[in-house]
Amino acid sequence: MPVPFSISYNYKGIAKMTALDSVQQNASVSGSNGVGATGNGSLFRHFGWIMLAVLAAFVLNNYLTYWQDLPGIAPIFGGAANGSLSLAWAWGQLAIYGLLIVWAILHVGRTKATTLREDSLRISNINAYLIRAMFFAVLIVGMVDAVISFLRVEELLPAVVGADLANDFGKSQLRGAYVHMPLIALSFVIAAFTRTLGFTWLALLVVAAELIIVIGRFVFSYEQAFLADLVRFWYAALFLFASAYTLLEEGHVRVDVFYAAFSSRIKGRVNAVGTLLLGMTLCWTILIIGMGGKQNIINSPILSYETTQAGFGLYVKYLMAGFLGVFAVSMLIQFTSYFLDAIADMRGEPGGRDHDVHAVQ
Repeated sequence: MPVPFSISYNYKGIAKMTALDSVQQNASVSGSNGVGATGNGSLFRHFGWIMLAVLAAFVLNNYLTYWQDLPGIAPIFGGAANGSLSLAWAWGQLAIYGLLIVWAILHVGRTKATTLREDSLRISNINAYLIRAMFFAVLIVGMVDAVISFLRVEELLPAVVGADLANDFGKSQLRGAYVHMPLIALSFVIAAFTRTLGFTWLALLVVAAELIIVIGRFVFSYEQAFLADLVRFWYAALFLFASAYTLLEEGHVRVDVFYAAFSSRIKGRVNAVGTLLLGMTLCWTILIIGMGGKQNIINSPILSYETTQAGFGLYVKYLMAGFLGVFAVSMLIQFTSYFLDAIADMRGEPGGRDHDVHAVQ
């Protein structure tokens, strides 16, 4: 079973992530003609889509509670309320869970002919869009913030945007809300029109940024904090955002003492149990501990637009805290896809792939 903590990066393996769309083509839509035709695993499909519905409700309620000062659902169960709004708002937030769960059940009911492998592929494609958007976000935000920091440290920014705005760009709340957030929104638009995740290019940019630091330090005796921040920013994104794809590509470290000799059905059982007990549990642990309160490890830096202590570094430390949330969300989505594919293997449905061979070499 995959071990989510240990990631073996194969740059050929992450070279061209075409939306995770084509990666599962060998395991996609042939299930309706084979063994799986006697039943499409409706129970497991319900489980998968309800898992995604609860995840979406959790993330949405986290935003409503800590960014919009709604009370959250805690007061319904005897916990402390956030903010000063009435308990009715808490019931409204709880209703979000119910509505999304009902939507998940209705969705499965409307798509009864859909096989487990088709749902697995569809969920992977949803995850691909999210990761594409995050890739473009860190790429664009990193480059724009580096330019702003360079102009500030060289005292060129007032000549470009004026003295007042240049001073405002030194405030993390303004730079985060009025520069980073619009760029992140733009990234979601770009992700809708492209099918490559470009992790190879991100890896190349990490190397290029590190090379600029070396040349600047040893050739021109020039070094600034924002360059080191940019390397860390991009490298953290490369490591955490590629995890879901690495899972899909069977690239995580696996102990194959017994697994390699198992039949496809037994491998499916091992993968399904491992996904439930280890993968999904890990993701929910990160989300609950990191986003369970205003002062928790993920929410707190984002809410305060936390920055590094270096005065002219990048103002992206709060986004790096958010990387943990993106990691947990993307991995949970991919684990759901992986679970459905594993159940299809257990049921002997056609269209499965060889788990001992990477789909992309």
